[in-house]
Amino acid sequence: MPVFESIEEIISTLNIASISNERKAVLKPLIDFIQTKTLENQEIRLNFICTHNSRRSHLSQIWAQTIAHYFNLKNVFCYSAGTEATALFPMIIETLQNAGFKMNKSSESNNPRYTIMFSENEQPIIGFSKTLDDEFNPTSKFAAIMTCTQADEGCPFITGAEKRISVPFEDPKVFDNTPQQAKKYKERSLQIATEMKYVFSQIKV
Repeated sequence: MPVFESIEEIISTLNIASISNERKAVLKPLIDFIQTKTLENQEIRLNFICTHNSRRSHLSQIWAQTIAHYFNLKNVFCYSAGTEATALFPMIIETLQNAGFKMNKSSESNNPRYTIMFSENEQPIIGFSKTLDDEFNPTSKFAAIMTCTQADEGCPFITGAEKRISVPFEDPKVFDNTPQQAKKYKERSLQIATEMKYVFSQIKV
C-alpha cells in the first residue's frame, strides 16, 4: 500500500539535487550498508542514535521507514535510541502531524508512547524515548547511525552494531521557545526526509 497522499506529495517534491557533494560523501557509507544487505537478501536494520532520543533520531527513524516503503524496499526495519531516555519532544509530534503522519498517544507518562502511521495497512511505528539496550531495539546485525556529534563522541562502542555511521544533523532544539521554532523544526524534518530520499533512491534491487 502507498504512503498517505499528503506524505507522498511531500516526498515527491523533495529535491535530492540540493544535497551537496560533501553531504553525499557523508551519506555514502549508509547507502553502501543498505545496498550490501539488499544484494545479499538480508534484513536491513538501521538504528538512529542521538543523545536524548527526542528529536533528530526520531525524525530520521520515521522518515527512513516511510521512504523505504515509498521506494518499495523490503526488509527495512528502522529504530531509534539515545544514550539516555527523555521523551519524544512535542514539537516533533506537531511537525510530523503537519506532514501528514497520523499520530495517536497510546500511553500517558513522562515518556508517553505514540503510534505513528505513514500508510493505511503498514505496521505503525512506536515512538518513545529509549536507550540502546531497550527491548524495542536490535541487539545484533544493525547499523548504528549517529545523528548527533555528542552521541557519536559519547558512545565509543555500541554493542552488537555491525557498522557505525556518522550522519549528524543540527539540533532544532536551539530554536525552542523562539518565534522560529515551528519553521526550524520543519526545515530539519525536510532536510532529513530529503537525505533519506537520496539514500534509498540509490539502492538497486
